[in-house]
Amino acid sequence: MADISTRKVNPLFLREEELRQGIELLFYAYRDFTAVADQMLEQYNFGRAHHRVIYFVSRNPGITVSDLLSILKITKQSLSRVLGQLVREGFIEQKTGLQDRRQRLLTLTDKGEALERELTEKQRALIAAAYREAGAESVEGFRKVMLGMLEEEDRKRFEDDGPSGVRRRAS
Repeated sequence: MADISTRKVNPLFLREEELRQGIELLFYAYRDFTAVADQMLEQYNFGRAHHRVIYFVSRNPGITVSDLLSILKITKQSLSRVLGQLVREGFIEQKTGLQDRRQRLLTLTDKGEALERELTEKQRALIAAAYREAGAESVEGFRKVMLGMLEEEDRKRFEDDGPSGVRRRAS
């Protein structure tokens, strides 16, 4: 594989090989990014869907099931299966909404917070090391590339309200 750190890429014209290398880098990075978490999740009979639910509930305490579905873009049935297991096993707590009793508001329990910290710490360390090695300008470039790959609705979540993944509700 070519050394990407010294390659000069014309940003106005990307060759097929450069685009394919970008795809491969995403596959390899995702594999390595999820590997340690996947091993930890196996101990609980959880998968990546469980991890995503735990992560986004952690980032958005009190998130509604509807907002979580919007972020994850999975079916209600899939979320119900995963969420049901997390609630039964004491990782997530569900409360009824105060204004709308049909809403189910989700928060992590102490047990859920501990698992989220454990799962995220290795991923944080991996990203922090890559960011330090790449430098500030590259970090901003990476952010722009990632935003450019998102659907417009999700891109707005980051541009309007920061990185938490869900629009803030007025208090």
